[in-house]
Amino acid sequence: MSDYYNAFEMSPVPAPGPDAVPPEPFRGIYGMPAFVTIPTSDLAASVDFWMHGLGFFELFSVPGTLVHLRRWAFQDVLLVAAESVPEQPPAMSFSFAGVLGQVESLAETCRALRPDSVDGPRDTAWNTRDVEVITPENARVVFTAAKPFDPASQEARNLEAMGITPPGDDSADHERHA
Repeated sequence: MSDYYNAFEMSPVPAPGPDAVPPEPFRGIYGMPAFVTIPTSDLAASVDFWMHGLGFFELFSVPGTLVHLRRWAFQDVLLVAAESVPEQPPAMSFSFAGVLGQVESLAETCRALRPDSVDGPRDTAWNTRDVEVITPENARVVFTAAKPFDPASQEARNLEAMGITPPGDDSADHERHA
């Protein structure tokens, strides 16, 4: 028996599909289970890019020191003032979920704000469409959106090989992947 179970009701991410509607920005206060802290040498420029390019809003700030940004619930970023930022983006990235209808416009908006900052969109073997964005702080951010699940697709076969099967498929052998 596997210890894994469906817990999608905990997530603000809607079911994938071409008509998926993103949730409203979440303005509630909660204990953050995870967040990203990013140093920036130009707090105002960083806030502008994250808000207008990546769709975040300012939850609160300590002027000149820190800005707490958020999109959906559990998508929190702390921009903190720093003397300098890395000259090159790191190999490491972090990802934020979105919906398919947001992918193209996010890529276009980020390109308009920072030419040459966007790679993609591109489809992945795990059934998402991703856009990689290098922010003004040289952070590598991946905006990812699940594509509709097609049980006959190569992506479905890739996912099954990893032990990920569609909801309601009780025939899968999750034990071999646990």
